[in-house]
Amino acid sequence: MKAKIMIIEDEINICNFVSTTLQAHHYETCKFLKGKKALDYLQSNAVDLILLDLGLPDIDGIDILKYVKGHTTIPIIIISARTDEKQKVEALDLGADDYITKPFGTEELLARIRTTFRHFDHLNPSHYHYKELLIDFDKRRITLADKDIHLTQIEYKLVSLLAKNAGKVLTYDFIIKQIWGPYAPDDNQILRVNMANIRRKLETNPADPQYIFTEVGVGYRMAEPQ
Repeated sequence: MKAKIMIIEDEINICNFVSTTLQAHHYETCKFLKGKKALDYLQSNAVDLILLDLGLPDIDGIDILKYVKGHTTIPIIIISARTDEKQKVEALDLGADDYITKPFGTEELLARIRTTFRHFDHLNPSHYHYKELLIDFDKRRITLADKDIHLTQIEYKLVSLLAKNAGKVLTYDFIIKQIWGPYAPDDNQILRVNMANIRRKLETNPADPQYIFTEVGVGYRMAEPQ
């Protein structure tokens, strides 16, 4: 499956050149000359990486960076003519995965993309295994004591999100935004209902869980494999 890369760049010649280059190297691309349209696209479409120019005509790239990193786990490489070191440090501190200064060469860009994907893959393992629970993320398969567990699409997304962040407490708000989108109502009830259903399927005793724990008033945490 081709990785899909979003290009947010207001200089049309650069945008088209980068897109053509990436397509020639077997990436799928989507192009945006303005930031707000790119953000609108992200509400209902998935991408694997974003190439982001900071100097956009309608919204500052830093604001896009803050928004995307606050609501998603999509890696972002900054591509900018801004050479000020403070701005570069600010972007990296806000979660940018890399920073390339214009002008840049094709090989440098491709190398940075490959490095970012390798790092991201390292943070996204193919399996989760703890006690009798095994999750194969590539096959979207969950087994418990070697028996298949059937979850709804939303339930699988919840378990997968928690398992890929095993050991970390994920807040209610973070989970809701990740699963139902950034404009989802700030209502924990739908999350609690789904979590209760998941526990009935995964836990021998939902009142004394082995796999998914509630951090009261904060969120949920998946047991970290030993």
